[in-house]
Amino acid sequence: MSVKAPSEKNFRRARARPAKRKGARGWIAWRVARTIVCAALGVFAAYRVFDLVVTASALQVRRISVHGNVRLSAGEVQTLAGDLRGTSILTADLPAYRRRLLRSPWVADVALRRVLPSTVEVFVSERRPMGLCRMGNQVYLVDRFGVVIDEFGPQYAEFDLPIIDGLVRPPSSGEPALDERRADLAARVIDGVASRKDLAQRVSQIDVADLHDAVVLLDGDPALLHLGEDRFLERLQSYVDVATALRDRVPDIDYVDLRFDERMYVRPVAVRHKRP
Repeated sequence: MSVKAPSEKNFRRARARPAKRKGARGWIAWRVARTIVCAALGVFAAYRVFDLVVTASALQVRRISVHGNVRLSAGEVQTLAGDLRGTSILTADLPAYRRRLLRSPWVADVALRRVLPSTVEVFVSERRPMGLCRMGNQVYLVDRFGVVIDEFGPQYAEFDLPIIDGLVRPPSSGEPALDERRADLAARVIDGVASRKDLAQRVSQIDVADLHDAVVLLDGDPALLHLGEDRFLERLQSYVDVATALRDRVPDIDYVDLRFDERMYVRPVAVRHKRP
């Protein structure tokens, strides 16, 4: 037999909430406000210090040091840099000045470096002319990547470069452009014979209209020499070795095809096709 004990009302959970302490909200608000004010003062102080440092005359660009330039003078590079001098060395936008320098057709690449307290160093890599390209009635200096550097004139008389034909690619619209693949073929011909300075100096003209057959003219020799797309020095040397004997047999040569290993095909001028 079970007996149910009556519940004691005295042990029931009190439903009344404890009263909050007076002034707690005001204390929290005061602490938040103090933190905000301190942070604002800190930011302002940092800004003022930064502003004083940036505008300090000791940290303004006073010297631009140029390295690697040959064709361009240091003055020309500094002129291209524009208003870099006098700006803060800490905040000067060097990538923007780099882009400005790259606009010069002679500049292939350039890097700028800050040297505290007041110097910016400029390292220039200039383009190297590979040859002369005829476009219309004008002749231009071009590099091995098919980039037009400048119009050829008396100021470039020291360059003894071959004329490179066949580089111009007829445009679908706009101005004519140079074909990079044909420029690469011409560069490989020049590089291929560079080790033989005496022979390299005789190369007066290179035609790269055919991507698989570079045609070369030598100084003092009107014969067109078909060299193909490789083994340029070997093939050119094979012709030079027999040129005198070949002239004794065929006085007027139109072209010599040197692309077939040990065989050499010669066509006399007499059988040249008439051109329109």
